[in-house]
Amino acid sequence: MATRPAALDPAVLAAISMGGGLGASARFGAGHLWPVRPGDFPWSTFTVNVLGCFAIGVLMVAVTELWQAPRLVRPFLGIGVLGGFTTFSTYSAELRTLFDSGAVVAALSYLGLSVLAGLSAVATAVFATRWVAGARGRPRGNL
Repeated sequence: MATRPAALDPAVLAAISMGGGLGASARFGAGHLWPVRPGDFPWSTFTVNVLGCFAIGVLMVAVTELWQAPRLVRPFLGIGVLGGFTTFSTYSAELRTLFDSGAVVAALSYLGLSVLAGLSAVATAVFATRWVAGARGRPRGNL
């Protein structure tokens, strides 16, 4: 009997679906708590995406370097929760809205800052998580 690809495993799909619902609900809540007015810099989406990038950096170090995660942790948290929480579609729509409304400087700022901040957040999270894990693993000297 042929094995099923991991992406088609019903347990993996269920984990992704449940995580995605939680992540999307959190993003929806953030958008309502911090709404974006047309023409304004979309701070809520920007913040959600940067926080999600930071969280994925922590998660990936944790599940690939620090502990043997159960098989559904990565699809549930990484693809589901964080994939549902972060949003490329809203980012794209808000970017287009900024351009269409004539807020070209805000649009270009949003475009560049989102990429730079997201990549910086992942790199910072990876570095910080490895540093914290290393600091905790070292024997403590007498003070």
